[in-house]
This record gives sequence, structure tokens and C-alpha cells, in this order.
Amino acid sequence: VRWMMYWIVFALFMIAETFTDLFISWLPFYYEVKMAFVIWLLSPYTRGASLLYRRFVHPTLARREKDIDAFLVRACECGYETALRFGKRGLTLAATAAVQAATKSQGALAGRLRSFSMQDLRSLPEQ
Repeated sequence: VRWMMYWIVFALFMIAETFTDLFISWLPFYYEVKMAFVIWLLSPYTRGASLLYRRFVHPTLARREKDIDAFLVRACECGYETALRFGKRGLTLAATAAVQAATKSQGALAGRLRSFSMQDLRSLPEQ
């Protein structure tokens, strides 16, 4: 449970840091403070991640649980429909490409098949 809390808080920190890094990275000792914060999150003595998770993240997730569940259901439905649509489109494109390749190479294929006819095999010198 402790590691789950750490990774959730760390992921939220990384998302926030992606946007704020552009604006505050010029501050003195920014990178040192960031490293100290990550160590504080990770340390089993300070339990920073547990503290932040229990005080901020968990109450927010609990309040928005129904919204998150509804979003996940919609995302699953849309993902399934999108996968089916792309799958059908991919099969259609593959079938079209196979038919086009077969019609373009029909002359070459017929020529190769003719070269292996019985007359050609009879004309080979006997050994």
C-alpha cells in the first residue's frame, strides 16, 4: 500500500512538474529542492508520500469516484468501438492490397507457371 501511495503521488508530481518546470526551473536551487522533495516522498522515516496521499489525493479521488467510473466506462466503450472500426478498416485495406497485388502479378505468375509445363520438363537433357 505504501508503494502504491508513493507511485500515485510521484506520478502526480511528474505531471505537475512537466508544466511548472518551464516557469520555475530558473529559480536558484530548484533541482536540489526537487531532489529533496522526491527523497522526502520516498523516505520510510518521513512517509511523505503517505501523508500527501491521505491528506489530498485520497479525499479527491473519493469525492470524484462516480465521475471517474463513468469516464472509464465511456472510455472502454469508445475504445472497443474504435478497435473494431480500425480492425475492419485494416482487414479491408489488406484484402484490397492482396487483390491488387494478385491482379498486377497475374501475368508474371502465369509466365512462371508456363515455364514449368511438361513440355519444358521433357526438353531437359537426360542424365
